[in-house]
Amino acid sequence: MPATATRLAAFTESVIRGTTRLANQHGAINLAQGFPDFDPPEELLGALEKAARGPHHQYAVTWGAPRFRDALARKISRFTGLEVDPDRHLVVTCGSTEAMMVAMMTACNPGDKVIVFSPFYENYAADAILSGAEPIYVALHPPDFGFDRDELTKAFQQKPKAIVVCNPSNPTGKVFTRDELMFILQLAEEHDAFVIMDEPYEHIVFAPHEHVYAAALPGAAERVITCNSLSKTYSITGWRLGYVHAAPEVIAQARKVHDFLTVGAAAPLQEAAVAGLELPDSYYAGLRDLYTAKRDVFLGY
Repeated sequence: MPATATRLAAFTESVIRGTTRLANQHGAINLAQGFPDFDPPEELLGALEKAARGPHHQYAVTWGAPRFRDALARKISRFTGLEVDPDRHLVVTCGSTEAMMVAMMTACNPGDKVIVFSPFYENYAADAILSGAEPIYVALHPPDFGFDRDELTKAFQQKPKAIVVCNPSNPTGKVFTRDELMFILQLAEEHDAFVIMDEPYEHIVFAPHEHVYAAALPGAAERVITCNSLSKTYSITGWRLGYVHAAPEVIAQARKVHDFLTVGAAAPLQEAAVAGLELPDSYYAGLRDLYTAKRDVFLGY
């Protein structure tokens, strides 16, 4: 039998998903995988039922159904203050998992290096390796999981093509400050690197912390590639809806990668998810309150 690709020896099957299967098998509490423990909002459920009866069962536009991209662009603009053109700035993907793979393959050539903060969500190293890139690990130091600026500066001296920043961070919960993000952007500019942001937890931030959108910072437009997902915000992890948001020149290339990875995200789910993207600000405030209450119970406050 021929040997399989040597790059696959550098990592294992997902530990997170494997642990979930074990937890299900033994009826254990699963602390491995990020399942929200509440149902999606009623607006989404009603829209899903309607979409299932509508004319949404064939391929949507490869990079995202127009109505979904329009709603997504408005939602991003609402929270970032950026002008987002749904036809030039977005690629809709099958979850943030595909979004990260698309971003990595769009940014990196084989042999490039990618900085990854550690501890990290397991996909980042695997995606870099599958893209032919080499991860460079920079530690996040407990208890607040900040990074050492000298250590990061030395990592950038290795001439990476990109750095991956998960904000808020999975698994540490670290929320990067504006000052920290500006420092990262400064180094990325000095060394002409992309900043790949992964932001599925953007709306799950505990006071006094505040989520800062790196894409909205000065000088960020041409080098920040944002990956995001609807999974955690609307409790629809199984719908697999995510996106890449970046400069038009980057998106034009990202669409090629996405097309040949998955063709497109599920058309009826894109149609239904518009209802979530159009929810009022009160939904996001309620989401933070819900998670704050769960945190306080968990910690015994």
